Amino acid sequence: MRSLTAIGGLISRKLKHPKVWLLKVALWALSTWYGTLILCGTASLSSSFPYFQTFPNLSLQKRLQILESWSRSYFFLLRLLFKVLKILTLLVFFTQLDEKTSDNISWKAIGYTGPDSNTTTDHDQKQQLEEHLEDSEQHFGPLYSGIVNLNNPESISNLRIFGFPSQSRPRPATTTSLNNPFLTIKCDVVVVGSGSGGGVVAGALAMAGYKVLVLEQGNYNARKNLTLLEGPTMDNMYLSNGLMATDDMQVLLLAGSTVGGGSTINWSASIRTPEHVMKEWCDRCELELFGSQMYREALDVVCERMEVQSEFTEEGFNNSILRKGCQQLGHSVHNIPRNAPADHYCGWCCFGCKDGKKKGTSETWLKDLVDSGNGVILPSCEAIKVLHHRKKGRARSTAKGVAFHFQNKSGKKEMCIVESKVTVVACGALRTPTLLKKSGVKNPNIGKYLHLHPVVMAWGQFPDMDKKSYEGGIMTTMSSLEDKSGYGVVIQTPSLHPGMFSILMPWISGKDMKDRMQMFSKTAHVFALARDKGCGRVMSESSIGYEFEQEDEEKLQRGVEKILRIMAAAGAEKIGTHNREGRSINVRTSSNDELERFIKEESRRPINGLSSPVCSAHQMGSCRMGVRAEKSVVDQTGESWDVEGLPINSSSFEKEEINL
Repeated sequence: MRSLTAIGGLISRKLKHPKVWLLKVALWALSTWYGTLILCGTASLSSSFPYFQTFPNLSLQKRLQILESWSRSYFFLLRLLFKVLKILTLLVFFTQLDEKTSDNISWKAIGYTGPDSNTTTDHDQKQQLEEHLEDSEQHFGPLYSGIVNLNNPESISNLRIFGFPSQSRPRPATTTSLNNPFLTIKCDVVVVGSGSGGGVVAGALAMAGYKVLVLEQGNYNARKNLTLLEGPTMDNMYLSNGLMATDDMQVLLLAGSTVGGGSTINWSASIRTPEHVMKEWCDRCELELFGSQMYREALDVVCERMEVQSEFTEEGFNNSILRKGCQQLGHSVHNIPRNAPADHYCGWCCFGCKDGKKKGTSETWLKDLVDSGNGVILPSCEAIKVLHHRKKGRARSTAKGVAFHFQNKSGKKEMCIVESKVTVVACGALRTPTLLKKSGVKNPNIGKYLHLHPVVMAWGQFPDMDKKSYEGGIMTTMSSLEDKSGYGVVIQTPSLHPGMFSILMPWISGKDMKDRMQMFSKTAHVFALARDKGCGRVMSESSIGYEFEQEDEEKLQRGVEKILRIMAAAGAEKIGTHNREGRSINVRTSSNDELERFIKEESRRPINGLSSPVCSAHQMGSCRMGVRAEKSVVDQTGESWDVEGLPINSSSFEKEEINL
């Protein structure tokens, strides 16, 4: 019953998707006999009274039969209904917690410990962390003194102490009027977004002496408040509670929404822009910046501040499988540069860094911002409009600041204004376009050319391994499929805890899913990531379109073939893909011909059309940089073509981070 209530809450309050109304209609229809007949066909009929039954009154066997038929249905909407129900049900079940124990009833059976005392920090740092827990920086994190809580009058008064002129009106009146804001703040620069784009800009400008105010839609999660639990973290630190997807549900999207943005929950990989990509941008796109020494020096500065290095003292489960399989096959394999030290053996970085050793923006540039005394961060504040004004006779308007909302203690939204000399929009490829559109910026390219670096996975079971699948550095090893065009595929490893693992694995039946989950801690996953030629478009905060090109699908299929061979070469007992057919093969008992036939058949299966789950953690390109306004959103300096004093600095540029 708790699970049903939680699923209902997800659908009614948290799930933001243009087709959510279809899900509600389908669920209502299944509560009626005629709706059940339409959606389930003759399987809903009974030979005894009542002859027409609702879905809840059908036998378990019939319900399983119907779900399985939906997953393979010719009708796209039935396949879509199955996928949504599978995701919501399994995600809730494997992430829900007992209120007293913060545990899940299934974890022991699947070999998952959760973030217990032995795994929440690096082995050699655990004792040191406990000894210094009372120290404010270790306890709260390095940003604590620069965080402004707008529900705290004392915190608001600190704005003036930090040198930010501000004027507020008495509570408890609430307004949404730009002419009567609750609070008006003045500064040199306001930065919307605190992630890898906004955080760097904010820290650099504050260190240069400018008064910088950072607006972040997500919460501030101090080190002491990090639970490292999958469900609560997705709710609290991921965009749209971790439930974002393209309109057709083909691609699941993961993006950060917390102070530090995606750098707080990313997997530590910190890879420079490849030379062939910089050359392409410089030569084909005429962007001289990327052919300059200045850009290379900037990469050096960024990597130095993030303490990027490629060594590790111990390799985790998934990466050791990838390395071993590549070595057995003679494939190239190399270490991944990470913004974490060599001894950072942590499989929980996707839920934040409890010890602060992963050097995201919260531990680097935002720390510089706070330490400089010139900057503050306002979390849980949603920018709703960039304020800009066009003077008579001027071709372009000029940015004047930002209007934003925050939620007061009574749950109502308060309107605030930031007046600034420069406004920087850096809220990522999925949110930057919608903010610009709501601000009245008319450039038709806004939201277009979205690239996702689509990812597909394959798996292998290693029951003899001493390590567990979720332990150790998430990314330390990678390989690649060479491509002369520069649009190849890289092979890497993901972070999959029980909830994400369950929604990606194919569902054939309840028993089959239980069997798969019982092997959770002994199942390695490796993924293929493509630099995509296909692209999509951000229409609104909840509506994202994306089209696969056939060439991208073929590249991913070749990647799946390579992964299956890597798994087999590494000694897997059983291997398989995430295709809805759910086929697998026992490598140890099969002949070479049987194994070869299986690998060829599985790798050639279609990926599009909800046949296999596709994921994306790299969203970019939706506010394209260019040399002509008719084909781009910003110029070579990063400034909007349409609004003066409005740099757009975030992953909304089309940037490459993976060496293909």
